[in-house]
Amino acid sequence: MTNQIRANSVLPAHREDIELHTADGLTLVGELARPESGEPVATLVCLHPLPTHGGMMDSHVFRKAAWRLPALAGLAVLRFNTRGTSSVRGTSEGEFSSAVEEKYDVAAAIEYAEFQDLPNIWLLGWSFGTDLTLMHGLDPAVTGAILLSPPLRFLSESHLTAWGGSGKPVTALVPEFDDYLRPPEARERFAAIPQAEVVGVPGAKHLWVGDAETVLDEVVRRVAPDVEVPLPRTWDGPMESGDMNAYANRTVAAFSDVPVPKPLRD
Repeated sequence: MTNQIRANSVLPAHREDIELHTADGLTLVGELARPESGEPVATLVCLHPLPTHGGMMDSHVFRKAAWRLPALAGLAVLRFNTRGTSSVRGTSEGEFSSAVEEKYDVAAAIEYAEFQDLPNIWLLGWSFGTDLTLMHGLDPAVTGAILLSPPLRFLSESHLTAWGGSGKPVTALVPEFDDYLRPPEARERFAAIPQAEVVGVPGAKHLWVGDAETVLDEVVRRVAPDVEVPLPRTWDGPMESGDMNAYANRTVAAFSDVPVPKPLRD
């Protein structure tokens, strides 16, 4: 039977709860989703939005990536809670550190992917997660970075310059109506990374509500170029339904009316 893929659709995959161990002694909770059969063609390490404003490993774009992309695109999806962050999966040890000590969290996630022999590792950052990506993710094991709604708030110009010098691919998906950084200014800021691709997404907003499919298509287009996009919107096979009630009060969309400081300028 062919079924429509909906927000709560969970497609087949091998999923396991994981723990990451940081160099400063913390245990972080997460999940790794892999294709049900065969080896993944690429790996997404997801770095979530600001935890003080509702961001977590289950933020809706990342949840949908883990529920769909192993089956639709052959990707492995690793998502986890940074220090002090809670979700249905549990709470990671430690406390929020304004992108400073989170460097250990990013390193632990990359190290885990390496030890699991996961191929073609890409960092997928969203909002605060884009700062973590650009500040702490320039690792030899990382193929490139995809940035969703980058506010460029915590980092310095030197971080952008370092990525520029690396030559690693960087794609920034910037909503037309983003609250913090819109496409014209984003193109100016990302000029420090000559190879950066800044993609303005018409009609989209910072939280990508209603635009998750567009995001997933653009991500797959870059990390798995042999996979046809747009991705299927239907699935001919077994499908489960995720418990959306479990996320009703734990989605970043619930915090959309909470003011977040504007980006810092260098």
